Amino acid sequence: MRYVRPGTVDEAVSLLNSEPESCVFAGATDLVPQMQGGRPEPKLMIDLKGIPRLVKVSYSNGQLVVGAATPVSIVKVDDNLKAAFPGLSESSGLIGSDQIQNRASLGGNLCTASPGADTIPSLMVNSARVVIASSGGTRTIPVSDVVTGPGSVSLKSNEFVVEFILDAPPKRTADAYLRFIPRTEMDIAVVGAAARLTLDDADCCTEALVAIGAAAPTVVRAPVAENALRGNPINDETLAEVMAAASAVCSPISDKRGTKEYRRQVAGVLAKRVVLQAAKRAKEKGGAV
Repeated sequence: MRYVRPGTVDEAVSLLNSEPESCVFAGATDLVPQMQGGRPEPKLMIDLKGIPRLVKVSYSNGQLVVGAATPVSIVKVDDNLKAAFPGLSESSGLIGSDQIQNRASLGGNLCTASPGADTIPSLMVNSARVVIASSGGTRTIPVSDVVTGPGSVSLKSNEFVVEFILDAPPKRTADAYLRFIPRTEMDIAVVGAAARLTLDDADCCTEALVAIGAAAPTVVRAPVAENALRGNPINDETLAEVMAAASAVCSPISDKRGTKEYRRQVAGVLAKRVVLQAAKRAKEKGGAV
């Protein structure tokens, strides 16, 4: 196995095309354990952390751009990101220990394609897009189009994620993320939930996005819950509809962390709580960063 650390996107693309049995990585916090568990070792490992474009967070022209290999320890504390997307900051700060967070990245968390990945629900409710590089150039797709199943993504073998793009939220818009885990820290979500709400001056919801993680083969949106929120105040009646819709959209499995029935119930409770948290933040927020 050979290790290479390119300095540009073009160099990484060239290396990826030069060896069919190659693999790009950022922190390798998932890749190394997978290889220890029997995953075949690639002949060429391409470390993306040497590419400046992939390891920075920038904000300009109403867009936040996060390099795909940027450690989540940087992502979670970036002032612009925390102000505009506190839920994404929260979910980034839940990935493993401090040591893991110094290596783990949004790109890795997305492309590992775990149903319980913490940042994917937050990225989805914020309509994040990813820029993907290959020998044919770059293309941009929604985050929601990347994961196709557990451990499976839509990217081709000669493609990798360069960066994430998030548009600044409008006035009185905010997100939030919550998860339930068996332990207090450093565990995989039994269920995770993210929400983003926009409120009018009367505190009625004008736009809503809700996503549930770890309760289906991929992170799922909850469109019925979103429709229940739009045009309505955040009251007990609306929240009861949100809970029921969030539970109904799940298709979980039973495992050592919980039964499928338990996960459905938790999904509803978390959806209610995360909607309340997002609404509280939206009321406090005057506008975009």
